[in-house]
Amino acid sequence: MPPDGPVTMAVHSLPLPELDPPKRSRSRWTLWLVLAVCAAPVIASYFSFYVLDLRGRAYSDLITPTRDMPAELELTTLQGAPVPAKTLQGQWLLTYVPDRTCDSGCERMLFMQRQLREMLGKDRDKLDKLVLVPDDVALTPAQIDALTGHGAPATVLRAKREVLEGWLMAAPGHRMGEHLFLVDPMGRWMLRSPATPEPTALKKDLERLMRANAGWDRPGR
Repeated sequence: MPPDGPVTMAVHSLPLPELDPPKRSRSRWTLWLVLAVCAAPVIASYFSFYVLDLRGRAYSDLITPTRDMPAELELTTLQGAPVPAKTLQGQWLLTYVPDRTCDSGCERMLFMQRQLREMLGKDRDKLDKLVLVPDDVALTPAQIDALTGHGAPATVLRAKREVLEGWLMAAPGHRMGEHLFLVDPMGRWMLRSPATPEPTALKKDLERLMRANAGWDRPGR
């Protein structure tokens, strides 16, 4: 019989519950899939900037860093109904902002905006036409009809001039109405055409961007 001695106690940690390995793996893959879907527009934009090396070959001005759609951008239809700015996201936006009056130069730019989209051919459905009309600019009934009455009408919205001028800026020595602006699917301004652009050269920039986003973009908003 063993001699008497002090009583010793051993304390063991309780086993912790573990996720079943297959469930843990599925959860991890689901998380990565959600992150990939959310980040797709960001990845596409950086692919366009760096992998395609647009900086050295672009006809237009690349805006770096990109400029986010301002939180104070309040949009309305031409009839005055409010439109949430976030509804513009999810699509490339070829954007035009008329000057104090929509004169013959303005009408030429609007025609060019429409033609550029059509010139993209099978990629044209990846690009929407957006016209942001400052609150102090009046459009004639004929101009409104030209913008909204065609097979692929533009989205025409009003906004405060000071907010637009703080976001989409003209090149030094030029006016906003001389440019076309490209806004990416995250609502960031990332490209500005030269003043009174040459359509064929600008089309090449748009084609490069549409090709870069072919894998994820969806036609139409």
